[in-house]
Amino acid sequence: MSLKVAIVDDNTFLIHSIKEKLSFFDDITIKHSSLNGSELLTKLEDNHNIDVILMDIEMPVLNGIETTQIVKQKYPQIKIIMLTVFDNDENIFNAIKAGADGYLLKEVNPEQLHKGIEETLNGGAAMNPSIALKTLKLLRNPIDIDNPRDKEDISLTTREVEVLEQLSKGLSYTVIADNLFLSPSTVRKHIENIYKKLQVHSKMEAVQKAKRHNII
Repeated sequence: MSLKVAIVDDNTFLIHSIKEKLSFFDDITIKHSSLNGSELLTKLEDNHNIDVILMDIEMPVLNGIETTQIVKQKYPQIKIIMLTVFDNDENIFNAIKAGADGYLLKEVNPEQLHKGIEETLNGGAAMNPSIALKTLKLLRNPIDIDNPRDKEDISLTTREVEVLEQLSKGLSYTVIADNLFLSPSTVRKHIENIYKKLQVHSKMEAVQKAKRHNII
């Protein structure tokens, strides 16, 4: 199965260098590249069948952090890995808050980049060690879970979590179906199962409970 990747960077030399690094791997297809966030959003409107976006942070028109926020709002199923030259604290924090799924430095070698993409798609997070350390320091305050026992009882499938993430953005059933390449009736079925498992009766309750238990 080929992983569909998009690259966003205002430096064409760097786009070329990333393409070159990824050309070693048969399981990766570069779908398109953009020079800024606004160009990417236009391309996604035509085709959002992308698995991972490799996103630069400092860009004109629409920077990587703003773009990440918009992409995650519209297409929560697409993973985003920030590629940057600096492991700057504020950038890391803002990128993670915006919804980035990983954070790598641009000089990453081909193997690490490929591994980072694979890890992120499998639900992990691509991070180089210096960034991981800084992130830990930024997130030292522990998250309270009302009742840890409750957490055990809620076991949603990966697909249900994806549907719930989309729901939490206020997207309609038809948009969710389109984003996840499912039929609206399948989405409806998933939502019924989610309500049952979470023991809730509305979208808002489902989203709040899932957030409380760190499911989304």
